Amino acid sequence: MNRRHLLQSASTGFGWLAMKGLLAQQAQAGTIKPPPYTPRAKHVIFCYMSGGVSHVDSFDPKPKLQELAGKPMPVKVERTQFNKNGNIFPGQFEFKNSGQSGLPVSSMFPHLAKQADELAVIRSMTSKVNEHAQGNFFIHSGFPFMGHPSAGAWCSYGLGTENANLPGYVVLRSGGASIPHGGVSLYGNGYLPAEHQATLLQIDQGEAIRNIRPREASHTQRNRLSFINRFDKRFLEQTGGDKQVEAAIHNYETAFHMQSSVPELCDIKGESEATKKLYGIDSRDKQKAGYGRQCLLARRLVERGVRFIELSCLNEGIGAGNGPNPWDQHGDLKRGHAAMAHQVDQPIAGLIADLRSRGLLDETLIIWSGEFGRTPFTQGRNGRDHNPYGFSIWLAGGGMRGGTAYGATDELGYHAVENKCDVYDLWATVLHQLGIDHKDLTYRHGGRDLRLTDVHGRVIHDIVA
Repeated sequence: MNRRHLLQSASTGFGWLAMKGLLAQQAQAGTIKPPPYTPRAKHVIFCYMSGGVSHVDSFDPKPKLQELAGKPMPVKVERTQFNKNGNIFPGQFEFKNSGQSGLPVSSMFPHLAKQADELAVIRSMTSKVNEHAQGNFFIHSGFPFMGHPSAGAWCSYGLGTENANLPGYVVLRSGGASIPHGGVSLYGNGYLPAEHQATLLQIDQGEAIRNIRPREASHTQRNRLSFINRFDKRFLEQTGGDKQVEAAIHNYETAFHMQSSVPELCDIKGESEATKKLYGIDSRDKQKAGYGRQCLLARRLVERGVRFIELSCLNEGIGAGNGPNPWDQHGDLKRGHAAMAHQVDQPIAGLIADLRSRGLLDETLIIWSGEFGRTPFTQGRNGRDHNPYGFSIWLAGGGMRGGTAYGATDELGYHAVENKCDVYDLWATVLHQLGIDHKDLTYRHGGRDLRLTDVHGRVIHDIVA
């Protein structure tokens, strides 16, 4: 006898009545109030730069570093990941004021510089942690450890998907894209129903998902699934509508429909040569071509109504990076950052331009971020250590105020000193653009109404158009 049967039979079933009440209360915890405004975004594309991009080499120019190059830091140096700290390390790339807004963009990103008027750069982002796995979990879920839902899972839970044949949360991978430190739990559903966890697609393989192509006729599968479904629904009734059981049944149905929708999604033969060139898919550089394919598939997923899409950086052939964290240049930063920027620059700029030309940019919010920044002083001879005290990210589309630089770090690029932000503010702003008050998106677990922004978060209205 299992626990459910015991509750149903003992004491005339009063235990089971109490359990059903708790389950109903749990379901109500996820109810979201309609927003008092029109949502600006319907979809999110998360371009995750795993490893920690140097903000002083990308979107936060610091002339003072050039002036004081090679000299000791004039301020207290906080503890770093490896504590092998040297003197001030000047920026390794030139900056140019770009677009009509004059937004400074590093020479690492010549293609993104042409899209400067679409970028809302936050220069005052901070993190509570300075280690990769903890940093990856923190930026994805608001907590520096596994067990909590990813932002993509929260968005899927709050808004669902507009396409019953595809999941609401998809992570794209290609070539040598490794999962960042922390593993697949970074994309997990945590305590939310299982249907909201990410589906990983290896988009350059014969099968993006193993065994996605049916081995038997569709009508045979449909009959088999209908037969199983009758038993599953009977079990669901016996559990009083357990959300996890309901999610498992939903996943069976989604998997069945994905057998036709996923191969069609990944087949880009119908895309024009001009479009493929825009994304860099024709490049001889396999890293750029692979990331370009992810960006193109992200646009196709947006067109098909998927709510949250995450892209993965490739690491093969980079040389200076750290495996799953290819932006992690503790040495030879200039070469490693240049290689990574070359990989993502044209594809992401192409994605912005393509979404705009199709009228989709206004309803698609693009996020570009790593887990932290890098120090203004050297580690070793020519690298930088991790810096969680102030770094840069940007957002584009989805109602963002393009051509904006919000917040600031000090003159060395070390600490955020103006309009300090954190991951809770980021996700509060993203949810706001999706039409959700981050305080209302909750799920009862362990006797507490949990949320993506924990007990923190404010909407950054200054970057909202």
